[in-house]
Amino acid sequence: MATDLALASDGSPPVENEEQFWKELAAIFSRDCAGSHESIDDALRAWLYLVASCRELYLVTEDDVASCSQLLVDSRTFCQNRDYVRTQIIYSLLQEDEAGPIHAIANFMLLDGRSDEAAFRRMMDEGCFPRLVGLINGTRDNDRRLHRLLLELVYEMSRIERVRPEDLALVTDDFVTYMFQVIESLSDDVDDPYHYPVIRVLLVLNEQYMVASTTAAVDPASAEEAPLLTNRIIKVLSLRGPDFRTFGENIILLLNRETETSLQLLILKLLYLLFTTKATYEYFYTNDLHVLLDVIVRNLLDLPNESTSLRHTYLRVLYPLLAHTQLSRPPHYKREEINRMLWILGGADNTHFAPADETTVRLVDRVSKVEWLSRQEAHVEGEVARKLVGISLSESQTASSVSVVDVAAVMEKPGVKTPSRKDDQPGADALKDGIQGTSGDAPPLRAEAATVAVAAKPKKIRPEVPKHRHGKLLTPLPSPSAPANGSGHGNSVVPNGGGATQPQKKIPPKAPPPRRGTRLRQAASAGNLRGPESTPVS
Repeated sequence: MATDLALASDGSPPVENEEQFWKELAAIFSRDCAGSHESIDDALRAWLYLVASCRELYLVTEDDVASCSQLLVDSRTFCQNRDYVRTQIIYSLLQEDEAGPIHAIANFMLLDGRSDEAAFRRMMDEGCFPRLVGLINGTRDNDRRLHRLLLELVYEMSRIERVRPEDLALVTDDFVTYMFQVIESLSDDVDDPYHYPVIRVLLVLNEQYMVASTTAAVDPASAEEAPLLTNRIIKVLSLRGPDFRTFGENIILLLNRETETSLQLLILKLLYLLFTTKATYEYFYTNDLHVLLDVIVRNLLDLPNESTSLRHTYLRVLYPLLAHTQLSRPPHYKREEINRMLWILGGADNTHFAPADETTVRLVDRVSKVEWLSRQEAHVEGEVARKLVGISLSESQTASSVSVVDVAAVMEKPGVKTPSRKDDQPGADALKDGIQGTSGDAPPLRAEAATVAVAAKPKKIRPEVPKHRHGKLLTPLPSPSAPANGSGHGNSVVPNGGGATQPQKKIPPKAPPPRRGTRLRQAASAGNLRGPESTPVS
């Protein structure tokens, strides 16, 4: 039956309904292929044809296509012949031109690579990266579902495996410009699912350029063999930054929301290059820089002590952000909050943070020397104190000559979530007054503010406020059935002799005092509630 399915090519669907489709798909891998390459090829052709021809009919969502791929992954055909099946699928991707089969192949490759990173390594070795870039260019206008899937596959491959320099050289300015234009065209809907894959591909391409350039700087021998690469992400933003500012707004929003460490690092690496490249110093709007600074300050204070690499990367981005962008010009934004954060991160007289490591101290000292962060008189007094006491750091300790290499080298396994100081210290309070200030533009995010572990104070129990009526305290007189200190009005409780209490019968309230200067005689008993008799009016 598999051969019959493969030979059907009249354009009509090979099945009559969705139920029959899933039965036929399961039947393809129900029989044992006995390790024969010919029988494996027949099964793969049947699977590919059936999925491709029914994609528009019964596979409406990407999850439906993924279910078809999962059947192949779980089959004995794949489990017993993993390498051969991957080879055939990869060769089909390199040769296929029809959108339907490419969609089925790309979905399977994405599912297989996410479960086994060796599959992505095999794809890179076989030259799938330039093929996928070409397919993205070819499908960008006629098949949006497939285009998005190809973007996802490029992103997942590139963040797991290093792209070969000769393959990375095939990425053109036109391709990068087109990606930025896609983001601009979707600027009215930041929640559009198409936004996310495009942005992530640009971020991972930037990381690949950084790794390639730093590798060439560290290992000159490899630079002689590899082609000279230009970071086309930075190049396009340097030449046409004002045309593509929606991308900048989105990566700040993404950093604001993101909890995955690897994606935060991708964003920080691009920000570092933007703030250290003169042509892109002012790529962002000033208001966006304010939001970005709030996010960085909050995340720095929220990171637990063990997240040293991520903390160092944030600090390396913070220095050029404060020194090179519009934030360096008055009115200076949140100067006191930044100084207080640096004071805390440096470990100065702080019991809530562990002692800072040497790199953190060096980076904090570097940021603190941004000219506008401290007033001139404080700077002069600090210099005098350091000379007298002898506490100072040398130029080599404060310099950051290898920051680019360090930023490019920081990696994290995909899927790892960034821990929060709140996770380790549940009783910590937010430093809203001391760090975030009272401005209303601080973004509400994963950690609303930086947290510090403080001893929780017991809540003070306030005494009950006594009830009043007409401005006078209610002090009912004792009655034979109630103790002298009874509450009088309301549902008072009276001991019944056995330790339990029972509600006392309600007593009518006193009449309000008359509006005259003479003082009425107080009632002699609880039953005498009427005022003095008055002469009736006839």
